[in-house]
Amino acid sequence: MFDRKEFELFKKYCQIDAISSYENNIAKILKEDYLKLGYELVLDNVGNIYAYKKSKTKNAYKVLIDAHMDEVGFIVMSILDNGLIRCMPIGGISLEAISGQRFKLTNQDFKQFIGTVDLVSLTKDIKLNQVNFNFGFKDKKEAVDNNINIGDMVSFIGDTILINNQKQIMSKAIDDRYGIVLGLEVLSYFKDKELPFDLYVGGSVCEEVGLRGAKVSANHIKPDLCIVLDCSPSRSSVNEDGKLGDGLLIRYFDPTMIARPSLLRLQEKAIKNVDGKYQYFKSLGGTNAGVFHTSNEGIKTLTHCICAVNLHSANSIIDSDDYHISKLSLINILENLTNEDIKNILNNA
Repeated sequence: MFDRKEFELFKKYCQIDAISSYENNIAKILKEDYLKLGYELVLDNVGNIYAYKKSKTKNAYKVLIDAHMDEVGFIVMSILDNGLIRCMPIGGISLEAISGQRFKLTNQDFKQFIGTVDLVSLTKDIKLNQVNFNFGFKDKKEAVDNNINIGDMVSFIGDTILINNQKQIMSKAIDDRYGIVLGLEVLSYFKDKELPFDLYVGGSVCEEVGLRGAKVSANHIKPDLCIVLDCSPSRSSVNEDGKLGDGLLIRYFDPTMIARPSLLRLQEKAIKNVDGKYQYFKSLGGTNAGVFHTSNEGIKTLTHCICAVNLHSANSIIDSDDYHISKLSLINILENLTNEDIKNILNNA
């Protein structure tokens, strides 16, 4: 089951509306929490934010734990004469995920308007950027009078709730607030513990639109080892990879990165150390790992993912067993990682 602290963290961060390029909404809250824990901050010009724990070891290696702050959603593309809003999708969203759902439009004054998809505009052959959204405006003038502008954010509405006897969480923005929450729990655990390496834990921007923030983080921080926290889509309902409750994903392949066997063995060992379960997973999509492992001279990179049902929707679901295995095994990796281990990882092509 999820305990109260875990659930409250998920609720806090999942309910922040922050599509790609609108991550300031979440970054300012993360900044407060990182500073409360006593960490230094590492910031850059695109909006990435990391908590930084410096090692007492001279010339220490750098280990980066990355999660992306952005969620999928839409931005206003045009205002029709009848007051309906046509939007451009930000990230990978299916027509099925938006049918009958409620959405929130936020204007530049941070005033919010609740609306939904105009179902009449949904036809079999329609494209996402041709779908109309209804936020209750009677005509274009009323929308303009309410300071609705091109580029305004439109986000999913999806409450963060516990289901199945508190064993699972259902919410919007599980991808990738899972990683943001896990990062905070890792920072809390290591707050007063010494590590032989410099540790960076935080959130990057614009993953959903091309892994853009990770490119800057890789060049700015120049880590020796990177662990990417992300959610992957469960496909078990069609007899494919990723089943809720079956443990951490050993994500051995995706189109942007083929994981190094030595790092997968490190991950498997940590899961066994905490008596957890894992499942092998191949993905149809990528994560920030696709950028990190090809940046600079090549950063050794591992994904540390769990699966979610209904990814990129208002009602994604994750399992508490998967989350706890992810948390315990990541802590185990970091707690037992030595300079010699990192050196061997770097020397193992």
